[in-house]
Amino acid sequence: MQRQKRIYFGYNGWKRERRRKIRLILLCGLLIAALCGAFFGVRYLVENGYFSKPEIALEEEPEPEEEPPAPVKVKGLYISAHVAGIEDRLSNYIKICDTTEVNAIVIDVKDDRGQITFDSAIDGASEANSNIIPDIGKTISLLKSHGIYTIARVVCFKDPIWSRLNPELAISNTKGAPWKDNSGVTWLDPYKTESWDYIAAVAKEAARVGFDEVQLDYVRFPSDGRLREITYGDAGNEKSKADVINEFLTYIRASLSEERIKLSADIFGIAVVNKGDLENIGQDFELLVQSADCICPMIYPSHFSNKRQNGIGQEINLVIYEAPDKQPYEVVYNTLLLLKARLPEYGGHAVIRPYLQDFTAAYLGAGYYLSYEAEQVREQIRAVYDAGFEEWILWNASGTYSEDAFMMM
Repeated sequence: MQRQKRIYFGYNGWKRERRRKIRLILLCGLLIAALCGAFFGVRYLVENGYFSKPEIALEEEPEPEEEPPAPVKVKGLYISAHVAGIEDRLSNYIKICDTTEVNAIVIDVKDDRGQITFDSAIDGASEANSNIIPDIGKTISLLKSHGIYTIARVVCFKDPIWSRLNPELAISNTKGAPWKDNSGVTWLDPYKTESWDYIAAVAKEAARVGFDEVQLDYVRFPSDGRLREITYGDAGNEKSKADVINEFLTYIRASLSEERIKLSADIFGIAVVNKGDLENIGQDFELLVQSADCICPMIYPSHFSNKRQNGIGQEINLVIYEAPDKQPYEVVYNTLLLLKARLPEYGGHAVIRPYLQDFTAAYLGAGYYLSYEAEQVREQIRAVYDAGFEEWILWNASGTYSEDAFMMM
């Protein structure tokens, strides 16, 4: 009996163990089937667009801002487009820049004959394109390869070409015909803002070809000729000339806002000596100094009144000069001292960069002029530094300069 009982229980235990293993196998099969179903089901849903993979928004690192180049302390020379367009002649000025303190060149882009000095892409300006500089890009690249700061001179309202092509924009006389100055040249009317767009287009073209700065010249109304014959219509009664010129400068500055280029403006030296627009040409220094990056007063001693011309001479900073051209240091120094004293009163941010004289004004007559050579030029440059200013440009229409006046590098 004892043995049979052990066998019986052993048999029953084996059956129970087999059933347990079968259940375990079935359970594992069901679990595997469920997992496979879930996997393929999710895969189907994802592939058919029921779920999308969440995108992780990565914070973009801001691109480092390009630091603006350090301002150039300009010590420059003006040269005509005819000189700039001939590489052999241009090389002489490059040599001056390489060996002396001179570091900038001013080149005509639109001259006082109304010519654009290279082949521009401005609509309607084909008659103004002169192509005096055959390859403006090459010229600019050459200058910059020598570290030379490039300034585009743009003559504004004295423009016999654009005023002829667009007579409705020209200054008119009382008879309705285009008015002419003493040289027989017609001008654009600064009151007619349509002409501003053309000047802005030329300035943008200068930026496009690579100039570092646009320098506006003849930023004014006419100063010679039969001025009483000019009529500006109702506009002339509604707004002053000084306000018009200031608005024009502000407009050009805004037009160049997207260009990496500076804006400067040439003004008469007498505009610095006088308060307000006493010359009635639209140049009020108090307004202009707030509208450009740089103001370039033309402080030519020869251009101030002498005793032969008015019986007195020129008062500058409480000093009367009977023959200003014969005292280059004193005239430049006192003009700049007067200007410097007024700057805080006027406000504004413009750099002051005077034009200096490197030409002889023999037309003034004996006893009222000097032969301007290296000594006279150097005296003017020294006056700039002594008055507390750092920049200057020399003017000689033919481009003949007194090289001995410059400090060597």
